[in-house]
Amino acid sequence: MLHRLPANERRAQLVESAISVAEEGGIGAVTVRAVAENAGVSLGVVHYCFENKDALLAAMAEAIVLQISESMHQAFAEAAQAGDIDGVRGLRMLVHSGLSAMWPMTEKAPKRQMLAYELTSYSLREEREPSVGAEQYRIMDQEAILFLDECAKRTHTVWLEPLPAIARFSLALLNGLTLRWLVDHSSEALIAQIDDLAGIVASKAIDAPRT
Repeated sequence: MLHRLPANERRAQLVESAISVAEEGGIGAVTVRAVAENAGVSLGVVHYCFENKDALLAAMAEAIVLQISESMHQAFAEAAQAGDIDGVRGLRMLVHSGLSAMWPMTEKAPKRQMLAYELTSYSLREEREPSVGAEQYRIMDQEAILFLDECAKRTHTVWLEPLPAIARFSLALLNGLTLRWLVDHSSEALIAQIDDLAGIVASKAIDAPRT
């Protein structure tokens, strides 16, 4: 007999199952039957949790983004406990820590990162609404804004440009670096480029006026 899980746990299980299927065979391999078989559940369970394939793909995109951002939050918490993180220098250190902490996850599971790009491409090609890609980037922007805002608060710095614009710019650069690494796997170059990226982002802030 199938063990009855709470709805949120069952959805999470099916999303991970779908990601596993897609990592091996691409988005085209994600079908209700394939996900059900991989998760060891009936077709009806998948249909009950997700209205259609697009709903499942959107949940997959959200899960991947949140997994990546969680590693950044953990690194931020560790860096924030260190001394001397005040000012723009401290801001650069926190941003660098967040980016660096995210990277081992990509190195360990490059197929998952490739899947994130594939989800975006699929969304653009299919041109369906609501767009999986648009939702994917909405979540990424939201997480980046929260992260950068907290970094500024912890280091007593002020952003010189609207934070959504800085988050968008930072993510665009990071996406480019990640895609390049997926092509050449040059981790040595990537480490240096992460440091450059942290410096570019930190240059968009100044020390907050002291009262």
